[in-house]
Amino acid sequence: MLYISLNQTGKAESVERLFHFVGGIAGPWTVTGTKSVIGESLRAVERLAIVGGGTDLPQGGDWVLRGVVSNERYVTHQEREALRATQAGLGREHSVLAALIPIRKSPAWWALAQDERRIIVEEQSRHIHMGMKYLPAIARRLHHCRDLGEPFDFLTWFEYAAADASAFEELVGLLRLTEEWKYVDREVDVRLIRA
Repeated sequence: MLYISLNQTGKAESVERLFHFVGGIAGPWTVTGTKSVIGESLRAVERLAIVGGGTDLPQGGDWVLRGVVSNERYVTHQEREALRATQAGLGREHSVLAALIPIRKSPAWWALAQDERRIIVEEQSRHIHMGMKYLPAIARRLHHCRDLGEPFDFLTWFEYAAADASAFEELVGLLRLTEEWKYVDREVDVRLIRA
């Protein structure tokens, strides 16, 4: 599944949309810890593979989470441009640490209108504003999975250097204190290191 996107220079490029996160015994990422933050956890696994597009998945997977990279929600035009100008891409050589954080929000969250959710995300929680302070050190990609029938609504993938590990912990800790996180009813935190 591909879509056309504009890169940071404004040039159109083809981008993979569908990703499979396969937890098991294969993959370039070694799992250093899996914990439940809220609700049921995922089964602990040794490795993680991230596979784009098709269905050629590694053997030995204990679980597979699917997500789609979609249009940006809850951001204004100005915020989107600031994010594009500041955030770094994934796969940087020095980014040897990662986190996969699957999240499910409550039915009360999904009962809100889009503008009501935007107020909670940014005007009350300052989610985008807060995250900007940690760019480009922490790279991230959000995957939507609610409409795929997955057990989570979002999968957020973060990559960062060992030198930025404390900054990442600070960011995650601050986000979990926001008004927005009152609507999270399941969250798992999977930490990884590139093998």
